[in-house]
Amino acid sequence: MQETIPRGSVQSIDRAVAILRCFDARTPDLGISDLSRATGLPTSTVHRLLLAMLENGLIRQTVQRRYAIGPLVVQLAHSSGIPATLRDAAQPVLRVLRDATGETAAVHELLPSGHRMVLDQVESRHQLRRTYTEFGVPLPLPQGAPGKVLLAFAPWQRQVDVLSAPLEQVLPNTITDPDVVAAQLAEIRERGFATSMTERTPGICSVAAAVFDYSGQAVGCLSISGPELRMPPEVLLEFGARLVPAAWEVSELLGATAAGREQAKAQAGAN
Repeated sequence: MQETIPRGSVQSIDRAVAILRCFDARTPDLGISDLSRATGLPTSTVHRLLLAMLENGLIRQTVQRRYAIGPLVVQLAHSSGIPATLRDAAQPVLRVLRDATGETAAVHELLPSGHRMVLDQVESRHQLRRTYTEFGVPLPLPQGAPGKVLLAFAPWQRQVDVLSAPLEQVLPNTITDPDVVAAQLAEIRERGFATSMTERTPGICSVAAAVFDYSGQAVGCLSISGPELRMPPEVLLEFGARLVPAAWEVSELLGATAAGREQAKAQAGAN
């Protein structure tokens, strides 16, 4: 027989999570009154919850008798069970994507310079396949599906800066008209993924979906790519629909929330 968890226990968990969410880089320690105002809970309730959280290492008390994130949270954050980097978080998902699609799956990182670079790949098992060779090499946005999806979710001003500069004609199919690219970026934000039909690498088509972190910002993306003969437009759309939830799985491992993602999307589309 399935055990029923009392509603009061669930409510206590919800309230404890609400308290934990109050702490961030700007407010690393808070008093009971601060936590009561931030959560809307009575001070007596906050005090009772803090005592239980202190006992379990979720919260610690500072020398100023205020409250901060506890040692258990820090231990969990630094344990091998929680991926520390984008590459670590993406690796198992890339293997699943490669096996499901038969094509090469890769993870790309957005650099502070506004470029992106390939971090890792799980190669297709086909003899004729996409193989990345430019690991660690900064690549400009918006070239290729990874470059387009990262630019689509970048802050609006970065998009303006990129599209106001000349766009390099890498291949005959490379899109260099800023108005066309801007329209593509809006479409990417709506459907969640970008496609590229031999726009950056000869004979290669790709699809990419953004990965977000705890701050809500796009920090990288996952891609699936392969030879043009196996990746016509309808296959790209099919792979894109598969890629979006896979990228979100990685995002959640990095601490992303749906609210943060929507805020980043709104900021990227502001004009």
